[in-house]
Amino acid sequence: MPIYEYRCKKCGKEFEELVLSGDETPKCPECGKEDTERLLSGFAVSGGGSGDAGSLSAPLSGCGGAGGFT
Repeated sequence: MPIYEYRCKKCGKEFEELVLSGDETPKCPECGKEDTERLLSGFAVSGGGSGDAGSLSAPLSGCGGAGGFT
């Protein structure tokens, strides 16, 4: 059961909703309208518990230079 982010097309309120099936259209908690759109949302990624995610998100240096790729 995923949690999706929605925006009401009538009042502009953004909210999250636990959706039981993909066909459900939740009502806006602000105005009660069902005219909502599902938003694209980011997600969290855990790095494995070391607390240092710097090496996981570090950009590659150069294009084919110092990385050892030929």
